[in-house]
Amino acid sequence: MFLKIKKIPNVSWSSDNPLDLKPKFKTFALLCLGLTIFGFGSSLLIHSTVGNAPWVVLAEGLAKQFHWSIGFATFITSIVVLSMWIPLKEKPGIGTIMNILIIAVVLDVSINTFDLSSNRFFINFFTALLGVIIVGLGSGLYLIANLGPGPRDGLMTGLQKASDYPIAWIRTSIEITVVLMGWALGGTVGVGTILFTIGVGPAVAFGLNLIGSINKNS
Repeated sequence: MFLKIKKIPNVSWSSDNPLDLKPKFKTFALLCLGLTIFGFGSSLLIHSTVGNAPWVVLAEGLAKQFHWSIGFATFITSIVVLSMWIPLKEKPGIGTIMNILIIAVVLDVSINTFDLSSNRFFINFFTALLGVIIVGLGSGLYLIANLGPGPRDGLMTGLQKASDYPIAWIRTSIEITVVLMGWALGGTVGVGTILFTIGVGPAVAFGLNLIGSINKNS
């Protein structure tokens, strides 16, 4: 079952070396597409108004405390999390840098361009649920590209290697910790946050399994 997946699948377009500075165009393009999808999925939680994704809760809390935009707060958070890779012996790649830049930009663009909120709770809940699924699919694309995980996913994979627990378990534990920090700083927490916290681990595992299976059968 996809919930038991412990390793990132390797497919035909995956980079052989996560530190490759000159990846194939297809690999780099799918990396950027995955990150854009991830950022848009995260923004859907904000649009839903029923609770932000945990890392966005933290970014919003920091934004309120320091009068930053959520995108800039996300950028700063990414840099701090990246420093936590050192004891886990994770190494950044092009994907790591693109993660920091693309997700922050997509969040700010989506928030300032679209108005997807509704007066109906059911529609907002569906928007949040869709956001969780989209984040999982985006994660599957850019992680399988193997050009270096983003700061948060590098933390996830680093802890997975150190503990040998399933990816879904590790990701869910990280999200719970982050949302508590963000809530303490004033970030928006709601049913969407709970949905993301519980669902993102399985969603990422599903995205990895789905994209790996599609490539295997193509």
